[in-house]
Amino acid sequence: MRSKIFLDGGDPKETREMISLVGSLDGQTTNPTLIAKNPDAQKRLAEGKKFTAKEIMDFYRGVVSELSGLLPHGSISVEVYADANSKTEDLLAQAREMYRWIPNAHIKFPTTHIGLVAAEQLIDEGGRVNMTLVFSQEQAAAVHAATRKAKKGSVFVSPFIGRLDDIGENGMDLVRNIRRMYDEAGSHVEVLAASIRSLPHFCASLAYGADILTVPAKALREWVAAGSPSGEGYAYDANGLRPIPYRELDLSKPWREFDIAHPLTEKGIERFASDWNSLIA
Repeated sequence: MRSKIFLDGGDPKETREMISLVGSLDGQTTNPTLIAKNPDAQKRLAEGKKFTAKEIMDFYRGVVSELSGLLPHGSISVEVYADANSKTEDLLAQAREMYRWIPNAHIKFPTTHIGLVAAEQLIDEGGRVNMTLVFSQEQAAAVHAATRKAKKGSVFVSPFIGRLDDIGENGMDLVRNIRRMYDEAGSHVEVLAASIRSLPHFCASLAYGADILTVPAKALREWVAAGSPSGEGYAYDANGLRPIPYRELDLSKPWREFDIAHPLTEKGIERFASDWNSLIA
């Protein structure tokens, strides 16, 4: 297959299981919600022992380091903490620290104004980024424009399929639209299909040419049980979801000229922040 397969998760034990099941993985994505679901974190919470701010960062670093050891030739996405009060400097300080944790990190920033400013700076410093919580073609266009100095492989953009489906829009259309836009522009940014919830999402992401799929263990098991289809010729049934039309966008424009606001991005930031804060005393 042309597409790389990442595991979406925060439990190294699960990663070992998926490597054994699939044969190999090309990387892994993490986020605050997945770290909050880590069995060791949940056990600690069940015992009534929340983390201090330092302890939870040390815990995250331990998980990420173990994942890096399991997938030394892949990419491990590590997400900064962000909320409504975060500043660019806050995101960059975390990113620089996280980037030193492992040699194969992509730092996840939210696709917001401060996230793009931080990404632009980290790219200038030679870093790698994964721009997450993407729900519109304009957000993806802004990612291209903000990181245009980056080399191929240094920038991922993560459209969230399932969360668009949740509001009645065909999330697979966004993957297809971004793929078309980037192909027409010869973009350096790689499309990482995220929020994959089903075998149809999986197969359509392959068929639409996503560079990377990040997949929860449940969907990976379904894919393997179905014979690991390549997605070639797959016809996706949107089941009545509203189509997302393709837009002609000028990717040569400065990134600040694109409308990057999206309510699902704001909601996603709030959810990740809440899950992270639930771990801290």
